[in-house]
Amino acid sequence: MNAINKPTVKQYDYDKIRQQDKAHFLHPWQVFDVFREEGALPIVEGSGNHIVDADGKRYFDAVGGLWCNNIGLGRVEMAEAIAQQALQLSYANPFVDMTNAPAAELAAKLAELAPGSINHVFFSCGGSTSVDTAFRLIHYYQNCRGKHDKKHIISRINAYHGSTYAAMSIGGKPGDHPPEFDFIKDTIHHLSYPNFYRAPAGMDEQQFVDHLVQEFEDKIAELGGADKVAAFFAEPVMGAGGVIVAPEGYLKRMHQICKDNDILYVSDEVVTAFGRLGHWFASKERFDIQPDIIISAKGLTSGYQPLGATLFSDEIFAVLDAEGSDRCFAHGFTYSGHPVACAAALKNIEIMEREQLLGNVKEIGPYFEQQLKTLEDLPIVGQVRGINFMQCVEYVADKETKALFPEALDIGKRVSNHADARGLITRAIVHLNVMSPALTMTRKDVDFIVSTLRESIEATMADLRAEGLLDG
Repeated sequence: MNAINKPTVKQYDYDKIRQQDKAHFLHPWQVFDVFREEGALPIVEGSGNHIVDADGKRYFDAVGGLWCNNIGLGRVEMAEAIAQQALQLSYANPFVDMTNAPAAELAAKLAELAPGSINHVFFSCGGSTSVDTAFRLIHYYQNCRGKHDKKHIISRINAYHGSTYAAMSIGGKPGDHPPEFDFIKDTIHHLSYPNFYRAPAGMDEQQFVDHLVQEFEDKIAELGGADKVAAFFAEPVMGAGGVIVAPEGYLKRMHQICKDNDILYVSDEVVTAFGRLGHWFASKERFDIQPDIIISAKGLTSGYQPLGATLFSDEIFAVLDAEGSDRCFAHGFTYSGHPVACAAALKNIEIMEREQLLGNVKEIGPYFEQQLKTLEDLPIVGQVRGINFMQCVEYVADKETKALFPEALDIGKRVSNHADARGLITRAIVHLNVMSPALTMTRKDVDFIVSTLRESIEATMADLRAEGLLDG
């Protein structure tokens, strides 16, 4: 096949695209009243860390798409790998007794990269379907063991685990549970989240961890004991819930409770895996915990193809695969192990290894953290937090009391609007601006993000003063 060259960018009518979008495309998390007035920003081109809208305006994408553009946009060798696989084998039936080479090779590669005895992979189409797969796998595993009452799932408030029915039910963000949707409520439960910045007054970090651990133990007892609880879901660092880094010792103690009570520990690494924290998987290497199940997506293909993977241990597989059981794992998707998506993932991992992008994260990440921390001198910045290429700025109306601005003010969106105008994309989540740039980011890029964000926060403060909403 001839080498692929970058195409001439197709020209679009900005207003026409916006109108077509408003008329026909229902967006994830669409806020109807706002969208009706403002519509969406049409993006038509991307290269490296930058995206371009239909009017030709260029932006540095500090969100990395949606936590996923780990190797950056517009990689010719990714396009070549995808095209070559599409020409050679664009699809193969994954059901029962047929496979394809890229799926088998990727499964073996993930088993090599994953910690401990996690040597088995189930492929799906993204993070949400990987969580749903874990949910079904957990029930299947417990039933295979004869533990038919072991059905309850425990997660955390402000956790985000996806948007399908089971995944959103396991998630615990209040804003993601509007009354117009239904959720599983009888067997899914939520604990407090490990945000020490919002801990009860008077608690030090160790006391806060003790409090959270006791809450977990009390919840297990409340549900009827360990024989009723199937699994605990946790992100190593909570992503959409505010980039929450738990206090020292919290994850290990929660993991130990799971081990002591025969509860599966599920580590949702949809965001944290594939380099965002500087490791292929963060659970063991960063936090020294060995999960039973790891969920991944996003950085697995750097967003070039939709693909999710639910990885699980030899110990779980041994129960499923018991001889003479005559069992069938009646779960799957038409696109499980899709050859083109798996080829993209293999090429993505190859690029990350060759360019030593995990090393870049470990080198540039601390600088990113340090420079963003300088924003804490601004009156409305309550806290900057995160690890390496996963960062968040939280805004407050009062730094001493940590009181928030009214939610209707949408302070994060106000700041991000000013940042947009200055060529910087950040993700606004009510009181927050979240950043998860490509792993190729440089110190120069960091300086641009931090200086532009400072200007944008200062411009927002000026607006608030003009509106009588901020003193000084």
